[in-house]
Amino acid sequence: MKKLTVTILAALMLAACATNNEEQLKKRAGELCQYIPDHELREEARGYMTADFYAVLDTMFNYLPEFEAMDHEWLYYFVTGNGGTIADYTVTAVELTDKDHAVATIIVRQKWENEESASVRECGNAEVDDVEEHKLYMERVDGQWLMSDFDGHKADCIRHIAISRDEQARRDAIGDYLVNEIGEHYLKGEICIPTIAVVASELADSDYVPVLCDCWVFWYTPSGDTLKCVSGGNHSGLMSLELKDGKYRVTSFEQTVDGAGWEPSARRIFGSYYDVYQNMHSNHDVQEAVRREQLRYYLKRHNLHYLYYQDYGWPAVNIER
Repeated sequence: MKKLTVTILAALMLAACATNNEEQLKKRAGELCQYIPDHELREEARGYMTADFYAVLDTMFNYLPEFEAMDHEWLYYFVTGNGGTIADYTVTAVELTDKDHAVATIIVRQKWENEESASVRECGNAEVDDVEEHKLYMERVDGQWLMSDFDGHKADCIRHIAISRDEQARRDAIGDYLVNEIGEHYLKGEICIPTIAVVASELADSDYVPVLCDCWVFWYTPSGDTLKCVSGGNHSGLMSLELKDGKYRVTSFEQTVDGAGWEPSARRIFGSYYDVYQNMHSNHDVQEAVRREQLRYYLKRHNLHYLYYQDYGWPAVNIER
């Protein structure tokens, strides 16, 4: 009888410990929810994430170029989306997968800044509370539970970073070609910074990469906080790149011709992408947005600090606008 009593007490104690541990994990998960990246990665989140997860997000949010900023914006909207709401988190359960890893189930409701619910939608004649369920992954590091992933976004980001770096390697090769082979024929300033708008890029085989692009070459001379453009011009067409020993280089560039032959040559070179190219090429706002983005990237990459660029006869333009 005494042995049975001891066994029962031990079982009750284990159950109580498990309950307490689950409650502690739920409480910790609730704390970690406040640092889920949503439109931005907060610096203080570093102390609430595993080092590798923070490093991946830091690369995503702070170090990748913005050339095609809207193409992958979903990676920045982990919870609320592009709706101007704030997330209200509720941790409903935590599963301990092993002694150092756990997965928390989180219910998210959206609220406006005045705390009114923004997650109610109409369904027929009734209103339904529109909530989302997410998974927050936790890892114990040096005795502290940290966020190690959220809805599998770590893998998404790693894939995107790899693709982005490959695209950037292609852009760097194109940029070097524009500066060294084409920029040489312009009136030179102190800095040559090309602008590259990729219309389409397809991997034809393991060695050859065709890139349809709308490019500009600009030479600038710094004056105070302004980059003054001294020369520049457009060069559109088909860049042929070769990947050799892990490095891209341009092997040929078939350009559109000037004057009356421009449209026929553009239609022939761009083919089914002609309308896409024409929309990009003829839209001044798009051209200037791409130019500002790539100027920002160049200046950051080379640790240069200029606030404006200015074409001859035009007002200076804020690069950060």
